[in-house]
Amino acid sequence: MVKSSDEKLYQTPVNYYKWELVMLLWLAFFFNQADRQIFNVVLPLIKTELKFSDAQLGLIASALIWTYGLLVPVAGFAGDLFNKKRIMVVSLLFWSTATLFTGLGATLLYFVLIRGIATGGGEAFYAPTANAMISEQHSKTRSFALSLHQSAIYFGIILSGWLAGWIGEQYGWRASFYIFGGFGIVLAAVLQWRLRSPASVNVNSGAQQSAVTWHQVKENSKMVFKLRTFWLLTAAFACMVFVNTGYLTWMPSFLYEKYQLSLSNAGFSSMFYHHVGAFVGVLLGGKLSDAKASQWLAIRPTIQMVGLLAGAPFIYLMAKADTITLTYVVLTFFGFFRGIFDCNIFGSLFDIIQPQFRSTAAGLMLMIAFLISAASPVLLGVLKPTTGLANGLSMLSLSYVLGAFFLLLAIKLTFRKDYIGQR
Repeated sequence: MVKSSDEKLYQTPVNYYKWELVMLLWLAFFFNQADRQIFNVVLPLIKTELKFSDAQLGLIASALIWTYGLLVPVAGFAGDLFNKKRIMVVSLLFWSTATLFTGLGATLLYFVLIRGIATGGGEAFYAPTANAMISEQHSKTRSFALSLHQSAIYFGIILSGWLAGWIGEQYGWRASFYIFGGFGIVLAAVLQWRLRSPASVNVNSGAQQSAVTWHQVKENSKMVFKLRTFWLLTAAFACMVFVNTGYLTWMPSFLYEKYQLSLSNAGFSSMFYHHVGAFVGVLLGGKLSDAKASQWLAIRPTIQMVGLLAGAPFIYLMAKADTITLTYVVLTFFGFFRGIFDCNIFGSLFDIIQPQFRSTAAGLMLMIAFLISAASPVLLGVLKPTTGLANGLSMLSLSYVLGAFFLLLAIKLTFRKDYIGQR
């Protein structure tokens, strides 16, 4: 049988494509996060023009997270069942188109449907498949490759934080959605051209084959749910995402209102210092994890625990600082320790999950975490008129402490037993 060029490529032990893959998916993840952050940055302009309340704005943000959480396990199953390249391209095209059409919004229902459900639904199909694709191509460099990919979150949020704010000030908030959505559509065409389909991908062509494969995924899901480490890692991840969704939604408005910054300055500053720190933390943590993985079985969850525990005080201080300079310093350290956690979100999970089922496991973990954390934006929006946004943001620090506790339980009680190499 003559092998396709894709099969020959994937059978090559060492090739440049494994790093090209990281670069291509980095760009896709960049727009995944940038498109998600645009709404948070131009939120004051939308509020002024459309007369939405803080609770309604929080509802729109939470709708995206709820939709993401409900659909991401479906995305995880699809990533193990179908052509990963096709999932990547369609996902990017769908959420970019929804982002573009968000610019036409005028009513709360429209924003919930297009911004929340359509955008969130498209984005849900990205992460499980993307991280599984990278993991397939990287073994000894897994944590570092996943860390590089994870860094796209920071650059996407930083640049969208500034650029969306500037575009909103100059041309109106709608233009921000048009521009970012349009560039995402172009990138989808690039991925269609450059991404390759793994030789191992299961492209179902018959009902019988699909039934068998769905049975395998179903059985694997049961196996995943039986792993106590999975639940503890997921609980810790949910604690981090709860903080992150609240911070991303409301920090630009907090700086805008507290220090009377311009919209573009508030959008940029609220994201820049935090995510520069996170970029440094994720790369250092990824390198350390790969270097010590063969010597220290639980190095990945241990590094995550340190990140959450050390980051908690800075979350408390970020809204309590009384000068803008101190706020920026605190945001940087908060970001650094968040990056220390981020570098092993999927690295720790994949230490207990067999390769052929990692997309499914990632989807299940993301579903649980995001469904829980979706309450954060709307909760802070409801509390804002009464307790104040500063108090609400500071209380998020308790979530980091709780997450560190879950990781400690995993390290001490379950991780060694559930580790792939021990089963």
